[in-house]
Amino acid sequence: MQAPAGQQPAESAGRRAIWLSIAALAMTFMLPLAGLVMALFALMTGIRAIPLLKEAAKPLGTAVSGITVSSIALLLSAGATAMQLYLMDEYSAYQECMKGAGTVSSQGECFTQFRDSAERKLPADVLEMLGTVQP
Repeated sequence: MQAPAGQQPAESAGRRAIWLSIAALAMTFMLPLAGLVMALFALMTGIRAIPLLKEAAKPLGTAVSGITVSSIALLLSAGATAMQLYLMDEYSAYQECMKGAGTVSSQGECFTQFRDSAERKLPADVLEMLGTVQP
């Protein structure tokens, strides 16, 4: 029996879910906001693939793996995006400082200023979790 026009075969639905979720995970480390959007798309694709695979009596492994990986990517990208938004002022000041930094030592000073301002804004337990505070 052939799939109706416009509907992808069940096998490709599971593969599409896992590939989109891997792409979302990779995108999370490059551009967290884009990773967030892609992870949502991958999650929806994985959820939509499950009924197709069940209907075709195919294994659900690829769709479930896609849902799992995209959920991890969603959590990571949401956390990274929230951190970027929370530290937006500090990061803007860092970028402005780097524009005027002509030497390696002045670039290091810009980073030191950024780190110090971020440490003032973040709670101590977050800094310990990130490993920036020595016990």
